[in-house]
Amino acid sequence: MNSADQQALDDVPGLKGHGFEIVRYREERGRFSDLRQLDEVPGLSGKVDDATRAGLTVG
Repeated sequence: MNSADQQALDDVPGLKGHGFEIVRYREERGRFSDLRQLDEVPGLSGKVDDATRAGLTVG
């Protein structure tokens, strides 16, 4: 989550179309420390399921 660019994030099922918002969130608020922070990204609150989170890392 902290090193992926917009396109890489858009390629993740469950995040498609939200890469821009995720990158912007990261630039404005700093690196992700927990995948639960995805719920704070505009447009993603409550939309990221456990299957999507299982395929992601914070690093």
